[in-house]
Amino acid sequence: MLMTRERRPAIRTLRGWAIDVLQDAGAICECEEHGWARDRADPHARHRAVALARQHPPDGVSADQAIAEINDVLDSIGDTCPECPDEGLEACD
Repeated sequence: MLMTRERRPAIRTLRGWAIDVLQDAGAICECEEHGWARDRADPHARHRAVALARQHPPDGVSADQAIAEINDVLDSIGDTCPECPDEGLEACD
């Protein structure tokens, strides 16, 4: 008898969801060399991410909780990669 397991969601945490939304909105990018998330400091992208969180929060999470998580993630991410030398900073695409 073939048994199937329930499929896990691709994003398992609220923080992971928020990072995905921020990347989709263009508010953050990833350092290509080291993989650290970097804030693009784009106010329009931030507003898009908050709008997405308000309109489409994850299941079981209120819009206010989703927006709070977006803001928490943004507050925890800098605009530089901690491993890149200062003189070699490149802007996100």
